[in-house]
Amino acid sequence: MREHLTTLRQQLPALQAAHRQRLLDRLQSLDIEAEPMRLEEEIVYVLQRADVEEEMDRLDAHLDAIESALETTVPVGRRLDFLMQELNREANTLGSKSTALSTTNVSVEFKVLIEQMREQIQNIE
Repeated sequence: MREHLTTLRQQLPALQAAHRQRLLDRLQSLDIEAEPMRLEEEIVYVLQRADVEEEMDRLDAHLDAIESALETTVPVGRRLDFLMQELNREANTLGSKSTALSTTNVSVEFKVLIEQMREQIQNIE
């Protein structure tokens, strides 16, 4: 999962720039008369809503918590189960905010990996 996050973080600036350009192209094709500053504000607003940095940060934090839990000697099965729920929540949000196929693919891959981890957690106390 960390490899996917690293790759996504590296691709993010290019993905955001492409999304911004698509928005500009759509606005130009609609031939809307509006103040350039107002259009820029709207584009920034849409880009902020599609930003996935917070989700990636939380995914990293949850992965850290999983690693930490696995290093303890106390029973952690239930804790890991809750962390899987959180990972799944972030993966869903990542997918719903996705503006590029590559981000959607990463979200789907996360869900597959999370499900595999859930199966393994059933064997842990």
